[in-house]
Amino acid sequence: MRFDILTIFPGMFESVLGETIIKRARESGRVEFLLHDIRDFARDKHHSVDDSPYGGGAGMVMMAGPLCESIESVPREGRSLRVLLTPQGEPFTQKTAREFASLDQLILVCGRYEGVDERARRVVAEREVSIGDYVLSGGEIAAMAVIDAVTRLIPGVLGNSESISEESFESGLLEYPHYTRPEEFRGEKVPPVLLTGNHAEIARWRREQAIMRTKERRPDLFERFDRSVDKEGRNR
Repeated sequence: MRFDILTIFPGMFESVLGETIIKRARESGRVEFLLHDIRDFARDKHHSVDDSPYGGGAGMVMMAGPLCESIESVPREGRSLRVLLTPQGEPFTQKTAREFASLDQLILVCGRYEGVDERARRVVAEREVSIGDYVLSGGEIAAMAVIDAVTRLIPGVLGNSESISEESFESGLLEYPHYTRPEEFRGEKVPPVLLTGNHAEIARWRREQAIMRTKERRPDLFERFDRSVDKEGRNR
């Protein structure tokens, strides 16, 4: 899969793209990242990409010209999608990440300042996504979150693909609690069922814990969760 990232701060991505799972995915050839500096398409000697808004108001707005020309310079490959990172976009969810992971190319446009010129938005954005109901200084951090969430879903990126299926949000629930050595830590012991080796009982316990945790921590998810069917599709 190919990621094209359009930004005025390409240096922000150097460490993120050069570490951990993303680094291994790049080295294995499963993903490719290309950074595009929007300032390269500015027309003045100062490489300006923003200007004051018509109608007045605080802050600056990204100009249509450099933004449109930069996005139009990126060649499309196969199943491709242009995505603008913006607080006004649809919520980015695990379902969205899975949808993006099925593509051949994801073109991520990082907004800045007070936003982008509306005329440019209609050109550059086939989809608009937000990673949460808060405002960041720009779309770069949001793009990094999208890249990480999507990359780990690409086949072969994770060593154990089964780990994905049990993660939070995959089944509509938060993930169950985890334990590792030692068996007792500061007076608290590992739940006995996890030491039995009975895989059916362990699976049942984990399912119950996931339901309880979701109900306590994310009642909004719990309300949408279909409790009549378990993970294997059997009626309860």
